[in-house]
Amino acid sequence: MCAESRREVDLGIGAARLILVPTPIGNLGDITLRAVEVLRGADRILAEDTRRTGVLLSHLGIDRSKLHRLDANATERDLERALRWLLAGDVLAVVTDAGTPCVSDPGHALVCRAVDAGVQVTALPGASAVTAAVALSGLVQGGFSFVGFVPRGQTERMDFIEKLSCMAEPCVCFESPNRLAETLRAMADAMPERPIVIARELTKLHEEVIRGVVRDVALLEREWVGEVTVVLGPWAGRIEEAVSDTQVDARIDDELGRGVHTRTVAAKVAAWSGRSRRDVYARVVERLEMVRKRKD
Repeated sequence: MCAESRREVDLGIGAARLILVPTPIGNLGDITLRAVEVLRGADRILAEDTRRTGVLLSHLGIDRSKLHRLDANATERDLERALRWLLAGDVLAVVTDAGTPCVSDPGHALVCRAVDAGVQVTALPGASAVTAAVALSGLVQGGFSFVGFVPRGQTERMDFIEKLSCMAEPCVCFESPNRLAETLRAMADAMPERPIVIARELTKLHEEVIRGVVRDVALLEREWVGEVTVVLGPWAGRIEEAVSDTQVDARIDDELGRGVHTRTVAAKVAAWSGRSRRDVYARVVERLEMVRKRKD
């Protein structure tokens, strides 16, 4: 057996040249033995942040000179360079700051390039905030939907939450601690009684799990810090009885009176009432027109 084939057997990668390697989401002790073997045996390691991955490699006693940056802002030139290495026979390990590459983390573009070029890709099992949060939540028995990061823009966020409120199955998402309070308030408008778990700083010294229903968690007066994973439990529906036109109009008037942008009003009221955003937006326009006529 040649040296190259022996290395493939030792690493357990077969003919794969691009390997997606999960890294710890907090506790460095959570890295797997196989991940260490692959990182040590790979020709190059492509990292989201070479400084953070460098700390991990130093901890594991692995040569840091193999590190190359490949983050979410990777250019065409970066991807072409990585593809050339693969086609030349190099084994590349891809890692992110924490967790599994390509799961709301960089790596997708290179995987697509490799597949198109006929390069075999494999992925190692390992650390993931998604599966950790799902397991400890007690809210998931069977399937669930992972929907990535909550959008930053207000209108996009409201559209996102409206879609969540229409999903009966458990859902998992990531959110920045800086925006979590605002997101929880918007969720409380759309699905106040839905079960929720906030998993914060998973596997770290200050790990915390908050359980309740969305309305109650949104009312917590506290500062949110650290990495946050949100698990929403199964949801039978956001409203027991249909919301009347009078209630919808009153809510629209209240939002407009507080200076909220018209499209955001439509998104919020649609999520709260269960009506389509197009229909609610039409009512928003009507209410604005009525206000103008009164002023005239």
